[in-house]
Amino acid sequence: MPSKRTARSARRSGAAPGSAELRERILSATRELLRQRRFDTLSVADILTAAEVSRASFYFYFPSKQAVLGDLVREAVSQGQQAAQPWIDGKQDPVTALRAGVQDGARLWQANAGVLMAIVENWGSDEDLRALWLEQMNLFTDAATARIRSDPHARQRLCDVDIHAVAASLTWMGERLYYLAAAKVPPFDNEEVLVDILTNAWTSTLYGHPVTQPPTPPRPTTKPQKTA
Repeated sequence: MPSKRTARSARRSGAAPGSAELRERILSATRELLRQRRFDTLSVADILTAAEVSRASFYFYFPSKQAVLGDLVREAVSQGQQAAQPWIDGKQDPVTALRAGVQDGARLWQANAGVLMAIVENWGSDEDLRALWLEQMNLFTDAATARIRSDPHARQRLCDVDIHAVAASLTWMGERLYYLAAAKVPPFDNEEVLVDILTNAWTSTLYGHPVTQPPTPPRPTTKPQKTA
């Protein structure tokens, strides 16, 4: 088995044992394995078998299975940033944009459930995964902080509350509820419930009203009185 140092030296020298297609096979195989198994039960040998690559090829591209997970997580987070962009840009109605972003986020988590559940379940016990997940979550928190600070209505609504703390709280609440939905924990396994709860949490905190308002009842019509 080649050492991690040997693998890193090979990467620096540019002497590849195979094409970049092997790297994609490793990523795809790990993604598929995580649809069926927990990350902590996977070994590098399992990934090699599923990807049909040699151990040397694996260690040329990745120093560990954690590094494979890291690349998969970054890919999913990049998609999540795109989902949040309409609200971050501030060019649309904020409530509408938030709801659309939350819904896209929910579907993104479902599509990448194995990968994202793996990072949530393992970042607390692995130093490198911890640093990775905090970095990725901070991307969302920092973007939300900047968006809130640019919105006079939201700033007025929050008064003297720490805006960064508010953004972090809402971001981490989303992480937890998305995780519960991916784990099929009721009631969050119902997409409509999940989207309503998260959207209302954001909009009521930032704008002071829920995302859905009861319809205004029609005004009663007054019949004209007959004149004598």
